[in-house]
Amino acid sequence: MTGIGVVAPNSSGLERFWEAVLEGRQGIGRVSRFDVSGYPAVLAGEISDLDPAEYLPARLLPQTDVSTRLALVAGEWALADAKIDPDTLIGYEMGVVTANAAGGFEFTHREFRKLWTQGSKAVSVYESFAWFYAVNTGQLSIRHGMRGPSSALVAEQAGGLDALGHARRTVIAGTPLILAGGVDSALDPWGWSAHISGGRISRATNPDRGYLPFGIEAAGHVPGEGGAILVLEAADRAEARGAQNIYGEIAGYASTFDPPPRSARPPGLRRAAELALADAGMEPGEVDVVFADAAGVPELDRAEAEAIRGLFGREGVPVTAPKARYGRLLAGGGPLDVTTALLSLRDDLIPSAPVTSVPSEYGIDLVCGQSRAAAVGSALVLARGRWGFNAAVVVRKAPVVNKEGR
Repeated sequence: MTGIGVVAPNSSGLERFWEAVLEGRQGIGRVSRFDVSGYPAVLAGEISDLDPAEYLPARLLPQTDVSTRLALVAGEWALADAKIDPDTLIGYEMGVVTANAAGGFEFTHREFRKLWTQGSKAVSVYESFAWFYAVNTGQLSIRHGMRGPSSALVAEQAGGLDALGHARRTVIAGTPLILAGGVDSALDPWGWSAHISGGRISRATNPDRGYLPFGIEAAGHVPGEGGAILVLEAADRAEARGAQNIYGEIAGYASTFDPPPRSARPPGLRRAAELALADAGMEPGEVDVVFADAAGVPELDRAEAEAIRGLFGREGVPVTAPKARYGRLLAGGGPLDVTTALLSLRDDLIPSAPVTSVPSEYGIDLVCGQSRAAAVGSALVLARGRWGFNAAVVVRKAPVVNKEGR
């Protein structure tokens, strides 16, 4: 992974985001885009420090939903961070793999309103694709001339890790460079109603107490918007071009699916972690930190804690959930957790979660309050999507790939 672009509620831009994470800066607040006074939930992680119109051509704005605009900005930043100019490369040697859980929610709901109130002639012609789950992959590939193997995946919160895993597979199969990750946004009134209907949203009004995964007071999560786009390259290509930023490598990936409700079989999260470690050729004892899915719902937190404890032993590995300060970002959550893990590897720091008390029966070493200095050579990132999706990615420090030692 040689380039990263971040758009997040606590701060956008890679280094600004990392600074916000380490400072424990709050990215959650009361929804500001519409009146939520009549709703049972009022907190979200909104991006307020970024106007995509400042970075994108004006012609793209009428064609795109807010999620696609954010993805395009993140993609631009990732390529700039990797110091790659796509115009100098062969289009068929570059591809795009993204995940999306909601599609162009705000765009399509605006056009539906026009249809109902003004008639079909008022509906934008761009509605034909702006709503679609694959639109971020499509717009990124068009904008950067990336004509190689490309995909779009849908697995809710787990989808972003699936996108990175599939991108890795595509590079291994022979495509030298893939732009991959996930960005989501569903914070319009219709999207907000959809979030609430899922039954897992926090009803808190205090941003500092809204999302407390693994905490005794956990009572749901806070949704957010944003995510991350990363540049994945074959190691030999990165070496040949003298890549300056080598954040790490995806050493292992796996996905599983939960059994049906009321099944006697266990959930699939631990199995996903085991398969990802096996794919990386690693034992549990070689993992330095786990970035948890961190649902914030007691029964789901309990199940994840059981999976972590069963794999690593009681308090056998530090666990963290920095997303508790900016929200669950649907398909954007996994890539942003991978980004945070890579920065932990780079700086030997494990960020914290804003939780003060963890039930003793969970048996996990949750990093709380302040960031923790530690030698971090590898990390396991976990994600679960609604309806049974599980995904796990192992990242670790990459070997030096060029003569300058960068």
